[in-house]
Formats: sequence, C-alpha cells, structure tokens
Amino acid sequence: MTRTRFAYLVLSAGLLVAITMGVRQSFGLFLEPISSSLSLDRQTFGLAIAIQNLVLGLALPVAGMAADHFGASRILAVCTLAYVAGLLFTALSPDAVSLQIGLGLLVGLGLSGTTWVVVLGAVARLVPHERTSLALGIVTAGGSVGMFALVPVVERLLANYGWTTALLVLAGATLLLLPVAMVLRGPAHPGHGIAPDAPASMRAALRAAASHRGYWLLNGGFFVCGFHVAFIATHLPAYLTDKGISSDVAGLSLALIGFFNILGSYFCGLMGGRHSRKHLLALLYIMRSVIIAVFLVVPLSTQSALLFSAAIGFLWLGTVPLTSGIVTQIFGMRYMSTLFGVVFLSHQLGAFTGAWLGGYVYDLTGSYNVVWLISIGLGLLAALLHWPINDAPLSRRSAREPVAEAG
Repeated sequence: MTRTRFAYLVLSAGLLVAITMGVRQSFGLFLEPISSSLSLDRQTFGLAIAIQNLVLGLALPVAGMAADHFGASRILAVCTLAYVAGLLFTALSPDAVSLQIGLGLLVGLGLSGTTWVVVLGAVARLVPHERTSLALGIVTAGGSVGMFALVPVVERLLANYGWTTALLVLAGATLLLLPVAMVLRGPAHPGHGIAPDAPASMRAALRAAASHRGYWLLNGGFFVCGFHVAFIATHLPAYLTDKGISSDVAGLSLALIGFFNILGSYFCGLMGGRHSRKHLLALLYIMRSVIIAVFLVVPLSTQSALLFSAAIGFLWLGTVPLTSGIVTQIFGMRYMSTLFGVVFLSHQLGAFTGAWLGGYVYDLTGSYNVVWLISIGLGLLAALLHWPINDAPLSRRSAREPVAEAG
C-alpha cells in the first residue's frame, strides 16, 4: 500500500469518526436547555444518554458480526440513517418518552455501526499489519477532531438558535457519513491473508475469546473507560456551571478534551506499536485517577477547569487503539469487529452506569462528589486488571479449541 493510499484511507475513516463522535460528544451541552424546555430533571436526561449507551453497547457485537459478514460500508450506511432519524426525533421531542426514544434508542442504534467497532475493524483489515496500530490511533484521534471542531459550533447554535435548530443542523451534518463510508469498501490487505493467529471461523473466535481470561480482563478495564468518558462528557459542563464557571468555559472544556485527545490518541497508537499495550493501558488508567484527584483537591477556577480538560483529554480515548490492538494481537484480524464489539459492549455498560449514576447522585445529594470519588477508585482497579493479561497471539489450533491456558 502506498503512502498516499494509506493516508487517504485513514483520513477518510478519521473524518467519518470525527462527524459521528463530534455530534455525540456535544450532547452534554443539551442537558440544561432540553431539561428546562421540557421541564425535566437531570436524571431524566441522564437516563436518555444512559439508554443510548446501553443500546449502543448491546448492538455493537451485532453490528460487528454484520460488518464481518456483509461488509463495513453497508452497515455504516444503514446505521447512519438510524442516527439521523434519532437526531430528528429528538429535535421534535415534546416529552421525556420521546427524548428517550430519539436520543436514547435511535441514536444508540445509529452509533453502533458508525463508531469504533465497525470503522476500526475495516481499517485494520485494509492497512498493512505493521501499520495497524498507527492507523487505529489516527482514526481514533479523528473522533476528537470532531469533538474539538463541532462542540464550539454546537455551543454557538444553542446560544443563537436554540436546541431544536442545533439538532436539525447536526442531523444534516451526519448525512455526510454516507459518501465517506464507501471508502471503506474493498478486500483485506494481502498481508492479513493467512495469519497463523487468525481464528478459523466466527464461532471459533468467540469460543477462543470466551475461554481466555485476558479477554475478560479487557472487558473489565473497558467498562471503566466507558464510565469515565460518559460521566465526564455528560455532566462536566453542568458541574462547572453549578460551581459558577461560565457556560462558555464549560463548552470550551469539552472542546479542549477533544483537542488534546487528538494528540493523546495518536501518541497511544504510536506507542502501542513499540511497547506493551497492556502496560500502557495500566499506566493510562492510573494517570486518569491522579488527574481526577488533583482536580477535586485544587480550588476550582477557569484555569483549573481548562487544565483538567486538557489533561483528561490527552488520556480520553487512547484506550481505543490500545484495547483494540490487544484484541487483534491475541486473536488476529479476521473477526476483529466481532470480538472488539463484545469488548465495547462492556465499555457501554460502563457508559450507561456513568451517565445515569451522575444524574441520579446529583438529584439525590445535590452534588457530583461521590461519583468523582468512584471514578478515582475505578481507574485504579482498571490498572490492576490490565497488568496480568496474557497478550500472546493464539495459534490457529487454539482458536479452534477451548483455550487451556486461561490467560
């Protein structure tokens, strides 16, 4: 593969994820205007985001299997239409039930085929093996490019035109995914043709993963990642404005998370090709806990809020190329979308918990402090889970039979 073709493929996939994730990561800005307009409490809005994350998680393994069987571009097209329908339904929501159907169910279904699992699986098969980690890091960074670019735009749309118009504009932008998805069509790169670690069938891949202790440890660690990002993305703007920080700074904080994750995702993807991915993940989760602890201890100000956003942003989605890289390292490329889809289900269960628990605890106590402390503890637990993972590649034989070595 030429450098030009590699760049075109990876940047196109990055643009696709940029639109998908940029729209998704702006939803926290809608909490207060939608809640006020529809006379809802924060727990209700948080439940809609929680449903979105749960539906996304449950649909991800199915989307991954469908992509492995029918091709990524077809699944991307179908799920793009579901995503657009969800945004339009939300824009016209008159009550809590409609909000949960649109922002929760339909957007969750749309995201299942337009985010990491399907896109990264397609990219991993299309690029040379030795450039996989770098490619996954760049595509992951694309999600933060969208967050950095779209969040300030959404903040301005909300301020000038209201939340209904803002959602209609986002629905139009999401339609751009349809032509971009066609770039991910094509046969697998020849270097992936007969890898010795490739499972013989989807059933064999699932059986091998179910018998591998390290695979379950990855699931546990990714639950924590989902908890962190959903809680922070959904509730950080409201947390800051509750403490007297301006809404402009609250919006900027999300944009900074996106900007610094561009650097962090690229860096993690680059380092994942040179060093132990499981050890990098353990270090990343420890650093998250430290950063959150410092944020809570230091007096809150505009400066501390922005510094926190920059620091947590650098660690935001660096977990994605590292975690997906471990999946391909152990089980091979052929059924990467399927196996990573299962791992991402765990991520979304964590995201459901983080988004909902943040709203529940706030409505119960008037504070997010308990959830911040839980986030610190979970980060340390995730570091412990990743350290003992056996990430050695499986042989074709062990992919056909139950894994004797339990990770």
